[in-house]
Amino acid sequence: MANTVPWRPKASEIPTDPGVYRWRDEAGRVLYVGKAKNLRARLSNYFAPLPTLHERTRRMVLTARSVEWTTVGSEIEALQLEYTWIKEFDPPFNVKFRDDKSYPYMAITLGEESPRVMVTRNRKIKGAKYFGPYPKIWAVHDTIDLMIKVFPIRTCSDSSYKRAMQTGKPCFPGQIGKCGGPCSQKVTIAEHRAIVEQFVRFMASYDRRVITELKQRMAASADAMQYEQAARYRDQVGALEAVLEKSAVVLRDSVDLDLFGVAEDELAAAVQLFSVRGGRIRGVRGWVVDKELDISTGDLVEQIVQGQYATSEEPPREVVVPELPEDAEALEQWLSERRGGRGTKLSTAQRGDRAGLARTAAQNAAQALMLYKTKRSADYTTRSAALADIQEALGMTEAPLRMECYDISHLQGTNVVASMVVFEDGLPRKDQYRRYTIAETTDDTDSMYQVLSRRLARLDEDASVPDVPDATSDDVVEGTKPTKRFAYRPQLLIVDGGQPQVQAAKRAMDEAGVHDIALVGIAKRLEELWLPDDDFPVIMPRNSEALFLIQRIRDQAHRFAITHQRTRRKRDVRSQLSEVPGLGPTRVNALLKHFGSVSRLREATAEQIAEVNGVGPATAAAVVTKLAQTPASALTASAASAASPASPSSAAEPSSPTSTPTSTPTGPVQVPTVSEDGPQRPA
Repeated sequence: MANTVPWRPKASEIPTDPGVYRWRDEAGRVLYVGKAKNLRARLSNYFAPLPTLHERTRRMVLTARSVEWTTVGSEIEALQLEYTWIKEFDPPFNVKFRDDKSYPYMAITLGEESPRVMVTRNRKIKGAKYFGPYPKIWAVHDTIDLMIKVFPIRTCSDSSYKRAMQTGKPCFPGQIGKCGGPCSQKVTIAEHRAIVEQFVRFMASYDRRVITELKQRMAASADAMQYEQAARYRDQVGALEAVLEKSAVVLRDSVDLDLFGVAEDELAAAVQLFSVRGGRIRGVRGWVVDKELDISTGDLVEQIVQGQYATSEEPPREVVVPELPEDAEALEQWLSERRGGRGTKLSTAQRGDRAGLARTAAQNAAQALMLYKTKRSADYTTRSAALADIQEALGMTEAPLRMECYDISHLQGTNVVASMVVFEDGLPRKDQYRRYTIAETTDDTDSMYQVLSRRLARLDEDASVPDVPDATSDDVVEGTKPTKRFAYRPQLLIVDGGQPQVQAAKRAMDEAGVHDIALVGIAKRLEELWLPDDDFPVIMPRNSEALFLIQRIRDQAHRFAITHQRTRRKRDVRSQLSEVPGLGPTRVNALLKHFGSVSRLREATAEQIAEVNGVGPATAAAVVTKLAQTPASALTASAASAASPASPSSAAEPSSPTSTPTSTPTGPVQVPTVSEDGPQRPA
């Protein structure tokens, strides 16, 4: 009971059955809803000693005043009850789904006497069959226009249909050939229902046998010299072919699945859903999820899948996710029940076309997450509120109109570099970004101390003010005027890391006699803010704009440091090889491309090197001699990144946990490099 909340229930009181639990605050509001195979085992995790809990979990436990649970008969029942309670109580610590737009669907109103096809964003029409979603509304209209050429079904409104059936006069769309319902006086209600069923079957499976049958009818009509009828069949074949061409073929014709792509960080996740029917992408939908507690990717996937299929959406035969949740079997059974007991497979994409489609979905999700962050940063009112929240959370006397963030990057202790990025009024000032090279250091904290010492030594230098760049640009720019070290003193310094990095920066500030600038560190995994000399971090709400702004400036600093470190490694390996007589930049690139990495190049013989186009035996022998004279540690760190500027970021990830990249652009960024002797142009 020590180091935990005093109202913790006894372990013997908590059942070991499957069930769902609710955390409540002192006002009785539900804070969090969760499920468990074993309630006692799961809740015991929450009542562990408070210092061992995740910061945000600890905040939820300390906010709560009671926990209650309901046992159920199976995991599948727990899954259903959990979702019901989440929808009912909207707990603040559960994930939040943000779908900022409604998507158009094609709906066939099968519940009506004479079904019609229509474009709608309403997913709650009783008895309707939906197809989509479609990315654009015109795409739905185009598909309907093509389909009714083959399957002439009703398109008129309910009022037009009712009036036409009462008066016996066809509706206006029927008069111009755009409506094929009974109101057009061409078919009976029963005949129209049969055409609607054919329409639905084709849209559900994209069965090419319909096209084959129409072609056979066209040939038979032509043989019988019924050319007008043959022409109608020809137009219908063309219409169906056009519908098929509008959907990209990605898998075999028999494949029906929904594929989820997820890109996430500590605060949010973007989801992309690709609906594949008949091997073709039938619909694409995306939305954003706000995360309050730190949950695993598997748990996040489970909640995403539940949210997608819990209402009117019927799952397909297969659902592909980036990672299986812990209770995947229960979720698979729940999906099968949602499909009427016909069975739904829950899987991950391991290889082949599915894996390629999964990569595409993940890439789209990553772009959506980046766009979501960009939109959040673009609004002036939101930025102002974020700066005010930062001021309040950190106890500052004024809002931090100028913030500078520092990050250290290295590879196994070699090529240690640092970055400084600047945000003014909540927007990046990329002309004032700086890069530092650290010649000798013992660890990350010593590197941070060196960088801050060099920065603070030039804190109050006078120089002409550089040009103001376009704040909306994504490119790092250079001022056309003489470079000023810093336009004015910052109000806040941010370091990437926890208390050790903060203490190193504080030591540099004390030695420089700087006491009027606030200092804070942001720990990557927990997104917690550390102030100097504080035993506990500052925890900001995960959906707050203030934390989002600090996270963004930290990510910019990390990206900038990683880019600089990669540039130096590539330059180092090329500079070593370029010292070989007769080996210019073109041949250096050819060597690195041919062998793929420096380590493979070191292992190659002179004869193997001579096989590279443009490299003769004498030059190959000189390369072998040069590599033998150069220590392996000076070159092997470059590996594949030197051969391919677009190599995966994992090849360049520093060993320090405070320097894990979140997004890594490729290629060098052209900005001035700051050394102890002043700014320099990059090589």
